[in-house]
Amino acid sequence: MDISKAKCNSCGQPMEIKRLECSPCGVSTEGEFEVPPLARLSDEDQVFVHAFVRHHGSIKKMEKLLGISYPTVKNRLRAITTALDANFEAPSANTKVLQALAAGELSVEAALDKLS
Repeated sequence: MDISKAKCNSCGQPMEIKRLECSPCGVSTEGEFEVPPLARLSDEDQVFVHAFVRHHGSIKKMEKLLGISYPTVKNRLRAITTALDANFEAPSANTKVLQALAAGELSVEAALDKLS
C-alpha cells in the first residue's frame, strides 16, 4: 500500500503517518510525520524520477531507456515539476524566527523585534 496516497475509508480524507517502528528491535516513535514531496508523486512518476537521476539527467538516455521521444521526456519532466511545485511551501520569515525562538537561538525580545 502506498501510504502517501492512503485515504480514510470512512470520510475519504488523506490519512496521516503517526507512528514509525523498527520491527527487529521494537523501538517506535509516535508523532506527526510528513510524507516527502517525492513520495507524493504517483508510482510511475517516482520510477521516472529515479531513472532520470540514475542517468544523470540525460534526456537522451531517458529516450532510449523508455522508448519515448525527446518532447515526451520534457513533458513528463514538466508535469512532475508542476506536481512537486504544487506541494512546495517555502517557510516564511516568521516561521524561521519562531523556530529559532523554539530552539533557544533567540530571546523572546529579539524574536519580537524580528517579527515586528
